[in-house]
Amino acid sequence: MYENYVRDGGERALRQDVAEVVVRYATGIDRRDWELFRSCFADDCKADYGEIGSWPDADAMTEWMRQAHTRCGQTLHRVTNQDVALSGNGATARCYLDALVMTADNLTIIQTVGFCDDELVYTAEGWKIARRQYTRVLSRNLRNDLRSET
Repeated sequence: MYENYVRDGGERALRQDVAEVVVRYATGIDRRDWELFRSCFADDCKADYGEIGSWPDADAMTEWMRQAHTRCGQTLHRVTNQDVALSGNGATARCYLDALVMTADNLTIIQTVGFCDDELVYTAEGWKIARRQYTRVLSRNLRNDLRSET
């Protein structure tokens, strides 16, 4: 399966397909679409977000994200600078993540900026993240001045 993908699609298709996985991850969180979010990860995915938490599998991480974002207001997760490469029988990727997470009243914003290092596997459903390491570079609280004007 993987060999056919590489032969038929090439590295350009690989970069595009992996970029779509990480964008789906961000979209799933912002839309609170936990099925979409979960579709980005292999069942046995190991994820380590440092001080935020670590999870032994995709279901545990999805449930934690669902619970954590239930008490939030609007969120905006932006994924940029996707660097993707073939690696053995899979792929590796690094992307930058800039997330704005608002409190329930949408007045206070927590901004966290960092990068994700991913190992991906190719499955019958397409590329899935099998390992993720998130490294936080910046975290700060902001006030939503636009919201207070309404």
